[in-house]
Amino acid sequence: MSTRTIRRFFAPGVALALILTAGNLFAAGGKQAAKPTADDCLACHGDSTLTHDVNGKPVSLYVNPQTFKDSIHGSMFTCVDCHNDIKGPVHETTPKKISCASCHADEQAAYDRSFHARAVAGGMHAATCVDCHGSPHELLPASDPKSRVHHTNIPATCGSCHSQKFVMEDGGESAQMVASYQESVHGHAVAAGSEKAAVCTDCHGTHEILDAKDSKSPIFKFNVPSTCGQCHQDVAKQFKGSIHGQGIAQGNWMAPVCTDCHGIHSIKSHLDPNSPVNAQNLAQATCARCHEGVRLSQEFGVPGRRASTYLASYHGLASRLGSQVVANCASCHGVHNILPSSDPGSTINPANLAHTCGQCHPGANAEFAAAKVHVDAPLSADVGSKAVRWIRRFYLSMIFAVIGGMLLHNFIVWRAKLIARRKTQHDFVVRMPLRFRWQHAILLTSFFVLVVTGFALKFPGSWFDTMLGLGEHLRGLLHRIAAVVLIGVSVYHLFEAVLTRQGRRLVLDLVPTLDDIRGAWQNVAYYLGLSRSKPEFARFNYAEKAEYWALVWGMIVMAVTGTALWGKVVVGNHLPRWWLDIATAIHFYEAVLATLAILVWHFYQVFLDPDTYPMNWAWWDGKMPLHHYEEEHGLDREALEAAQAAIKAESESESEKETTGVPHGE
Repeated sequence: MSTRTIRRFFAPGVALALILTAGNLFAAGGKQAAKPTADDCLACHGDSTLTHDVNGKPVSLYVNPQTFKDSIHGSMFTCVDCHNDIKGPVHETTPKKISCASCHADEQAAYDRSFHARAVAGGMHAATCVDCHGSPHELLPASDPKSRVHHTNIPATCGSCHSQKFVMEDGGESAQMVASYQESVHGHAVAAGSEKAAVCTDCHGTHEILDAKDSKSPIFKFNVPSTCGQCHQDVAKQFKGSIHGQGIAQGNWMAPVCTDCHGIHSIKSHLDPNSPVNAQNLAQATCARCHEGVRLSQEFGVPGRRASTYLASYHGLASRLGSQVVANCASCHGVHNILPSSDPGSTINPANLAHTCGQCHPGANAEFAAAKVHVDAPLSADVGSKAVRWIRRFYLSMIFAVIGGMLLHNFIVWRAKLIARRKTQHDFVVRMPLRFRWQHAILLTSFFVLVVTGFALKFPGSWFDTMLGLGEHLRGLLHRIAAVVLIGVSVYHLFEAVLTRQGRRLVLDLVPTLDDIRGAWQNVAYYLGLSRSKPEFARFNYAEKAEYWALVWGMIVMAVTGTALWGKVVVGNHLPRWWLDIATAIHFYEAVLATLAILVWHFYQVFLDPDTYPMNWAWWDGKMPLHHYEEEHGLDREALEAAQAAIKAESESESEKETTGVPHGE
């Protein structure tokens, strides 16, 4: 009977037993067979036809004979050295699960104390021996470049779990660390074939990987300098002697270690613009995290505002403009060897300042070096700082008084000339009735209150914020009051446009037509010198129509989004949270668009147009000079005829008064 016939009629396990029995009977006299060799086991487990049924499904473990022999176990042990419950080549029961601890007791003990072992015990996904080393049947020594635990392969091995989002989220961690490491200076070096650049196990350990909060972990804050020092010995020695290193040695949690400045997995070269220790980032981000606030001042008496006072100096201003050679924090204070100015070894000790400054300013002496870099520091008590503060106060007062006086003088003259010029104009067309002017005034006032209070929130510390000088509560209250007023006057205008004849006429006159398109093109062509004929318009030209309907659209958008943000709790309880994010974005960018449109478009029409300069008075008294109205709105015959009739009637009235001897003006 052939092997294939046996496998067809007998259970797979029995078939294997029969085959083994045929070639491995007990020796004569009842003596037990010799200890099975690896070849004995591989006779079955190394043949895929015997480890799979006729449908190709596995019925027992398949081991590649060559791979096993090349592995570290295959060169040292036989199968039954690990599977010691197997006494002979014939076995009908599945061997018991082996334990690596039988040979690797120390490594197993270390693993049992690790974060991974605790995670597995807690039912989470975490690495075991085979996840890192591979199958025992194909395991290679760490010195083999093909081994999963070879130095250059460690990032990929650890990354097989730590780059999977669902695995990391199960343990409350992020999968970003793998991508960050790959882009780091260490990751690039390893990818280029370096066997010295740090990999995961160099920092975290091998089998006894512990949480960063564990004081025994190599990445516990107070252990980080020693961990990094395994590769960076000279730097670690400098750091331990620095003020930061001394703080760490004394157990000060606020003192920074390597990872606080350089990053953790995303460590980059100091020449990389994205590195936190790049010259451009030191003052604004890295050093400022500790030395800008008052936390160090309160605890240790270390002066605050070190970053802002540096950035306000020439060095800081040049740095923000992109200078690559101007002095930064590290240029003066050092890098890993930072010491307080009172320490004789400090680069900013008075005895060493001339040398420190001389690195950028050759020939600098002690007098030159005595100047303060942080001269704007408010608590500085030296003569120079006091003098600067008094000079600042004097000139701010002078600027306010002199420039304020100039503005007042010019306003008085401008106002008088404006009124005098207005009096010389006699013939007018009524452009805006009184109630339209009131609506315009309320709209204008509420709009600019909304602009200033809204941008004060978006840009704290800007002139919008300083203009108000209000706290957040009052600013928000003022913003909402202005919003209610703006919506109210808009609703009033809507009712007037529907219910009154004059309102309906206004809206009809503002409806865009094809003539507006032709008029816009002809108007531009005329002012470019491409056409000799200037277009004529009716009551409203294309620019005024566009502005009106843009106002209507913007009012609707701002009212809807603003109301949603005002009632964010109600909206957030009934709609997805991202609706509020969308409303915030629309509200902000629509506000920017509306503000710029008013300043660029509307203010030009009212104030900067040479034909109306210094101002179109229609918003104030509702009138436009007749000659100007004829030029701009020559097709509005009704308004022109009404104006001419009023002028004629007034002229006849004046003539009659002169004829009858009635004094002029009575």
